[in-house]
Amino acid sequence: MDLEVIEKLARGGDKAASLPLDKVLVGDCIELMNSLPANSVDVIFADPPYNLQLSSELLRPNNSRVDGVAEAWDKFSSFAAYDEFTLQWLSAAKRILKKTGTIWMIGSYHNIFRAGAILQDLDYWILNDIVWRKTNPMPNFRGRRFTNAHETLIWAAREPGVTNYTFNYDAMKALNEGLQMRSDWLLPICAGGERLRDDAGGKAHPTQKPEALLHRVILASTNEGDVILDPFFGTGTTGAVAKRLGRRFIGIEREHEYASRAIARIAQVEQLASDAMEITTSKRQEARIPFGWLVERGLLAPGTMLCDVTRRHSAKVRADGTLISAKARGSIHQVGALVQGASACNGWTFWHVEKNGALLPIDVLRQKLRAELH
Repeated sequence: MDLEVIEKLARGGDKAASLPLDKVLVGDCIELMNSLPANSVDVIFADPPYNLQLSSELLRPNNSRVDGVAEAWDKFSSFAAYDEFTLQWLSAAKRILKKTGTIWMIGSYHNIFRAGAILQDLDYWILNDIVWRKTNPMPNFRGRRFTNAHETLIWAAREPGVTNYTFNYDAMKALNEGLQMRSDWLLPICAGGERLRDDAGGKAHPTQKPEALLHRVILASTNEGDVILDPFFGTGTTGAVAKRLGRRFIGIEREHEYASRAIARIAQVEQLASDAMEITTSKRQEARIPFGWLVERGLLAPGTMLCDVTRRHSAKVRADGTLISAKARGSIHQVGALVQGASACNGWTFWHVEKNGALLPIDVLRQKLRAELH
């Protein structure tokens, strides 16, 4: 860790000519974010203090103490002080996000509603709220409330009207066995061998997040090589998953002990091979292939007859990549719609060509050409 660079940033000195990629910066997150270049980060994942307002120890029925969050960094003098802190770090985060960037913020009922309101006041645009349902939540020992079995994530674009932010919809669908990924995520809390321990065997960090959660967040909203910043880095879950998936990370952590554990943890992580990092891409992300290219490349000769899967409708391919039928002439989409009397048609899936006695969607030929060009 380059402490000299970190100290310059913390003092608000010379602006960094380039981002301190794959580093853990130790210091105040607001000062450090304000020292980074504007419009430079693709995604921010933030797990801020929850401001739990614990007034006494929480005991189990056998009088053993529950290992909750009692650290000084989670304590604020008032709601007003917490709100001011939230306003400042969210403002700093917005400055360094790219215009197409997004932010993830996770919290409990203690803080997520206050932080969400400030997020909207700063003109972020909320895309989703995600409910992380814990498969193994801590029980409510006093029996005076429902068991707190979830946390909430807010996913927001830097500003309203932006549509070209990254969302790997098809990858999320593939991760969910072909079904649309919903906004309620059933995942276990961090436990077992994944939970980092201190020298006494206790939790190294009270709110360490599971890698499965960050895997889904990063896979959904970033591409290989993107920069993801975590201003409350803790023991480095964001950095560990980002490194494994071929993303770049910047971690900011105030507590030296957490930062040291994060650095040691991430050093043990190996990046996946390039082919293992590839994800299912959306049709909208694929290179456009005009139908006429299939004709000029010889995949479909002029004069070839196309038909629908029922062989009810047919049309002939012309040399300029248009179709002609008894009823219409025009593009594959226009003619497909007109012969059906429909308002629209996806010609790539409607039209088929006969190959070896079987009907083949012309989209198969498009994918073949796309693969050759790639």
